[in-house]
Amino acid sequence: MTIHDIRDGLASGKATVGTWLQLPSPDVAELMARAGYDWVACDMEHGSFGPSILPNIFRAIEVGGAVPFARLPLAEKTWIKAALEAGAHGLIFPMIESAEQLNTAIDLATYPGQDTWRDPEKTAAEYRGVGYCRANVFGKNFKDYIQNVAPELFIVAQIEHIRALDNLPKILAHPRLDAIMVGPYDLSGSMGLTGQFDHPDFKAVMDKIHNLCLTRNIPMGPHIVKPNPDELARQIKQGARFIAYGIDSVFLWQSAERPNLD
Repeated sequence: MTIHDIRDGLASGKATVGTWLQLPSPDVAELMARAGYDWVACDMEHGSFGPSILPNIFRAIEVGGAVPFARLPLAEKTWIKAALEAGAHGLIFPMIESAEQLNTAIDLATYPGQDTWRDPEKTAAEYRGVGYCRANVFGKNFKDYIQNVAPELFIVAQIEHIRALDNLPKILAHPRLDAIMVGPYDLSGSMGLTGQFDHPDFKAVMDKIHNLCLTRNIPMGPHIVKPNPDELARQIKQGARFIAYGIDSVFLWQSAERPNLD
């Protein structure tokens, strides 16, 4: 699986389904990648991942045949740089609430001269730092990475707060945005409805996000935290196209929990 495969599938109307890592184990990362997902996201906010483990996690995901993504703890320079230099091919920016915030994050993930969407009269305040790193095989594939890999980075904005709703049309208008992911727990929490996904108000907000994404032709979907095949099928039937399914830790405890034989 490659970024091109994911984009081609989305362009043809197919959903892309990935999964989530919280456990800092290359073995678990490879296992999850081999489980058939298009991409595997390393959760750097709630998982136990420091910069030094990322290269081995991303190697394991690639060996398993999936595309390595990073869900950053903050959409800020230090974390963006760490994930990209370790070899992430997709970035999931958390808590995006404005077009300005997204624009800054994308600038920090973009090499100078590659912001072709920008007005030529205007330049970014900051760009991605240029240097040898694991992503370009420590300089061996420097030119190829700069020209062919970096421009294909898959960009996802997470909508996790009700404040983002009013700004969503401008967020969706960024020409470099690939997809929207809804963080259901944080979004419902920001509404005072933590975990109440069946509440009419939460459902109405989800419908509004979905409809706005449809008008912009931006793939969107939720993180289905607790794995449920019926819910996955329902989301796809309703038009979700970018979906995170489960978490390694949740898969483990759901399967490993001791049966009650009393």
